[in-house]
Amino acid sequence: MTVNKKITALRSAMKAHHLDAYIIPSGDPHQGEYVADHWKSRQWISGFSGSAGIAVITQVHAGLWTDSRYFLQAEEELKGSGMVLQKQGVAHAPEHISWLRDNLPEGSKVGFDGKLFSVGQVRRLARAFHAKKIELETGVDLVAELWKDRPPLPQNAVFEHEVKYAGLSRAQKLEAVREKMGQADYYLISTLDDIAWLFNLRGSDVECNPVFYSYAVVGKEDAYLFIEESKLPDDLKTALLQEGIFAKSYHHLESFLKELPAKKSISIDRTSTSNQVYNAIRTEQIKQGENIVLSMKAIKNPVEIEHIKEAMLKDGVALTRLYRWLEAALKNRSVAETEVAEKLAEFRRAQGDYHGESFDAIVGYNSNGAIVHYHAMPESCASIREEGILLLDSGGQYADGTTDITRTIALGEPTEEQKRNFTLVLKGHIALATCKFPAGTTGTQLDTLARMFLWKDNLNYGHGTGHGVGFFLNVHEPPQGFATNPSTSRGTTALEPGMFTSNEPGFYKTGKYGIRIENLVLCVEDVENDFGKFLKFETLTLFPIDLKLVDKNLLSEEEKAWLNAYHVTVFEKTTPFLDGEEVDWLKEKCKEI
Repeated sequence: MTVNKKITALRSAMKAHHLDAYIIPSGDPHQGEYVADHWKSRQWISGFSGSAGIAVITQVHAGLWTDSRYFLQAEEELKGSGMVLQKQGVAHAPEHISWLRDNLPEGSKVGFDGKLFSVGQVRRLARAFHAKKIELETGVDLVAELWKDRPPLPQNAVFEHEVKYAGLSRAQKLEAVREKMGQADYYLISTLDDIAWLFNLRGSDVECNPVFYSYAVVGKEDAYLFIEESKLPDDLKTALLQEGIFAKSYHHLESFLKELPAKKSISIDRTSTSNQVYNAIRTEQIKQGENIVLSMKAIKNPVEIEHIKEAMLKDGVALTRLYRWLEAALKNRSVAETEVAEKLAEFRRAQGDYHGESFDAIVGYNSNGAIVHYHAMPESCASIREEGILLLDSGGQYADGTTDITRTIALGEPTEEQKRNFTLVLKGHIALATCKFPAGTTGTQLDTLARMFLWKDNLNYGHGTGHGVGFFLNVHEPPQGFATNPSTSRGTTALEPGMFTSNEPGFYKTGKYGIRIENLVLCVEDVENDFGKFLKFETLTLFPIDLKLVDKNLLSEEEKAWLNAYHVTVFEKTTPFLDGEEVDWLKEKCKEI
């Protein structure tokens, strides 16, 4: 069925349900950014495959709202579909809520599947529509009626993430959660990565993210894991039971909540609990709380940090072998973008304890590098040659950590413009990597450092400068990060020692090339004096930055010193794991400027 036909069928279903508009988000019942195929409703209706976006269908308009990371991709994927790209976050372009409020007549009815919207999102919609008496219908899943060949929910087995990696046992983590529950008798967790971290379990239900579909309820003395029991091996089920953790069917959460004793209270986080689950709880039992695990998980413990450093070593070795292979291959032939991604996964797999990519590798040659979240496809990808610029953004999932690195390299002689823009991005990267800041500083306050040199040339980039990274978990892990928008958690969360975050400024020239330099940094303590406690970053990623693209005349002495010192660190840490030819290659890439 084409996108046009799907939209037509949806409109017929809307009429049957007396709906004037229908909203289809990107997420799943757990508010996940990346979801299993079963929950890719927005992609099914629109044809747009990016991870962020929302579809809104009325009888006269079908719109896809997404942000600047996906503008070029969405324009290409929506061609001829009947879907109109609505550029979100651009001046004078309203977001979907304000668009609906402005375009629907008074008294209209808007429908959506309440499983896919958090309590907070539904209340925000209700407030926005109140003045025009627009009614919400939260219990109608029209996609389920129309998507006849919908993939089933994943049934992949769950496995233990050993304490030698995690650093803390399930019992220790549960005890820490119980201490933060306050007067509540129970605490509900809907977010998959928080459940995986808390119970020291991992899965493969969502591509690239080692999580599994489940809910959890933590009591003062026991805990309940709502998961399809067939996904739990018998030995693991027994181990959980011995620790006071009871496995129940994934689909029995709502009945469990409805049957809670009347005098028992339960703490929920409105931003991560679906509207449908929330409605299963008696109002008087609800205690408005926060996502307790989110902040605990964000602070990596000493054992996790040591393992992360091991994962960075593995990644550095894999990348060294990948780029050497690419250089050699290009001397004899062109190389497809998809082949680079496949070869990199092969080199990472050889490092051991590898569980796959942390996201689909972005291999963008020349103009494709300007598409921020570009995904090469075998039938349409570019052929890489010994000329131009290649942007490679990739990451791995190891038992001992999650990685994410972007390098931009020149395959031929770069232009002066390319060198200048690359160096401006590098200067911003160094400024953020080397900054020192008082405790309590937020991501928005630091984001400017990465952009200031581009801004001086009236240049900019449309994405955030950095995101939190999980520990053998989601590569995008809130709450911290670097972003211009102070209304997001990335903008408002204070950075703390132990937080693990990406540093990835960039520049993109549509139709020409893209530049991004990304390392992962660990927030650590610096000094404490009369002016308070100061923090700084330790760069953990271990792979050289392409000197061929650096205009050293634009670098200060301090910036040159940082770059040289970084390359010394890369060389010293990775060479014990390389052979002689690999060491010689790396030595040239890490030479002093």
